[in-house]
Amino acid sequence: MTAPRLEPLPHGGDIDAARARYPDAPEPWVDLSTGINPHAYPVPEVTSGAWRQLPQSFAERDLLLAARRRYGVPADVNIVAAPGSQALIQIVPRLIDASEVAIVGPTYGEHAASWQRCGHRVQEVASIAKTGAARVVIVVNPDNPTGRIFSVEELSALADNLAARDGLLVVDEAFADFVPSDAGLASRLPASAVLLRSFGKAYGLAGVRLGFAIAHERWCSQLRAEVGPWAVAGPAMEIGTAALRDDAWLAAMAETLAADCRRLDQLLQDAGLAVVGGTQLFRLAECARAPALADALGRAGILVRSFPYNRNWLRFGLPGGAQQWQRLEAVLRDFNRNA
Repeated sequence: MTAPRLEPLPHGGDIDAARARYPDAPEPWVDLSTGINPHAYPVPEVTSGAWRQLPQSFAERDLLLAARRRYGVPADVNIVAAPGSQALIQIVPRLIDASEVAIVGPTYGEHAASWQRCGHRVQEVASIAKTGAARVVIVVNPDNPTGRIFSVEELSALADNLAARDGLLVVDEAFADFVPSDAGLASRLPASAVLLRSFGKAYGLAGVRLGFAIAHERWCSQLRAEVGPWAVAGPAMEIGTAALRDDAWLAAMAETLAADCRRLDQLLQDAGLAVVGGTQLFRLAECARAPALADALGRAGILVRSFPYNRNWLRFGLPGGAQQWQRLEAVLRDFNRNA
């Protein structure tokens, strides 16, 4: 069976495309389209050996220990590091024969595209209850873009059902760093589940390209083979290890982001938008004039995320600094005044 050829999906963060569409927009652009923390972790000095040598096993060991502690992974569950959770999204579909796949959506589009490329039959469903007899189920938790959270109990029951037919549950926790720790699945991970974590979003270092798969050895042994040797660069391992060990920074950042979200919600509501979802890294707003607002923002050099499947939705990342807040507030104020 030949897998379908699929065109690349549009994503947030494409400032070059935004410049081409709005050549007269003021610089620098304010990128609110990605859901990446605008308050980046302070990058520590990287050793010269990390740049000169192939990635070393001791550095990977330190990274995985830091990730195990940070994500609350028990001793009987393993971790595989990769160059970003996106790489793992594209690898996981290779672990299982062509199957019926249910994706709880709407959600991050690369899941469907990756499974389709590998020859699986993919269907989007509105809830866990509608996953039917699918052998593979994909859940993004919290969801992107809605922010919907699925309970550990829901996911565990689903994993048990899938185990009975030798199935697989994939849970993408890319935006889970700032939800309560008891909402995560890692500490009670079923044998039929693979959990994906992203480093760059929460720590504001998307360019580091670092992500993790958390699973029992049945899946991790296959993932290691697919990821291959030296998959994560030495500098990325050193930066990731330092950040994942820094509990104080993460706790303080959680408070900062919560305050930013409250401020952004108020701005959006004052402009006549309804905040209908989100996480601590982005907010989802609904507005009947969403395309016009996205255009007004683009003309002002501000990029937000729109969705072809719901023209009334816009996703806003958090501004990073006084000037970005001021520019966003000015466009929203004018938009509301001219409504």
